[in-house]
Amino acid sequence: MPGDDVPADELAGRLKRTEVQRAPASIPGREIVQVLTEIPEGVESGWHVHPGEEVGYIVEGTVEMRIQDRETLLLHAGDGFLIPPDTPHNARDLGPGLGRMLSTYLVRADEPLARFVHVDG
Repeated sequence: MPGDDVPADELAGRLKRTEVQRAPASIPGREIVQVLTEIPEGVESGWHVHPGEEVGYIVEGTVEMRIQDRETLLLHAGDGFLIPPDTPHNARDLGPGLGRMLSTYLVRADEPLARFVHVDG
């Protein structure tokens, strides 16, 4: 199963995250990881970063996406988003119901997929 030998990242204890696939990228030292994330209504991910780009798509629900030094995005099912590498961001499901997003990451290999960071304000 994908990701069986990969340590859980810091978000795994806060959200339900299912790794769909993982493979080496054509860029040396990078890998491609695809994850389905489920966020219960009213829950937020917490401010975190990824060691590369995140290209995401909202499958279900309404998600408030806060990205450091950018305007807050209000994303609905069918909307896409892009988070630059190492950029702090926080996702919160506004409901009603479960929020689901599919994210594809192009990240530095051998680093945790996500880690929490402190953001002032």
